[in-house]
Amino acid sequence: MSLQAKLDAFKADFKAGKAPFFAPAEIHPIMARATAELIASGQAGRALKAGDAAPEFTLSDSEGNPVSSVQLLEQGPLVISFYRGVWCPYCNLELQALEEALPAFKAVGASLIAISPQNAVNSRKSVRTNSLSFPILSDTRNDVASAFGIRFALQDYLVDLYKMLKNDLPAFNGDDSWTLPMPARYVVGQQGTILYSEVNPDYTHRPEPQDMLPALRTRAGAAL
Repeated sequence: MSLQAKLDAFKADFKAGKAPFFAPAEIHPIMARATAELIASGQAGRALKAGDAAPEFTLSDSEGNPVSSVQLLEQGPLVISFYRGVWCPYCNLELQALEEALPAFKAVGASLIAISPQNAVNSRKSVRTNSLSFPILSDTRNDVASAFGIRFALQDYLVDLYKMLKNDLPAFNGDDSWTLPMPARYVVGQQGTILYSEVNPDYTHRPEPQDMLPALRTRAGAAL
């Protein structure tokens, strides 16, 4: 089953109020409104895209070790996935799909990292929950997400809904700004140029991991 098929199946169960979340029906129009407004803002179209220079960054992994994009790019191309946090079931499904695709990335000499605003404790939970073998990095205050153009502030009414649902982003992230990254996927070449980008303001939609392989294989000189 494709990643998007899994996301669609989860979304259908979530909207139907099924276990484990038992989501009340009244929250869905509010969440849909917030997504529609983010789409209408046009921010996704202003984010960095293929052909742009990728910002350089150093972030801490789940064990507190610094991870440098510059050093990773010295080894080969870099796949970057921005996600919202371990509290987001759509993100967890995406991370699992990326883990399954990791051997294909490594086969063309690429590294894979995932970035979220959550603190190290929750990054370690991401690793455990999804049985990950690639680094999960903490982007405090979404500074790197901002450099890529994908950081956004939650609407006041969405903040109120999150609080009602006990989805305490300041506690998850160690930051009271109530900002998130739009889910995004990038492939960065060794010269620091973005080779592939996919940014979606609708968090229920994510690209398939294999969508990045043509850009990686072309850069690696492998046959498509």
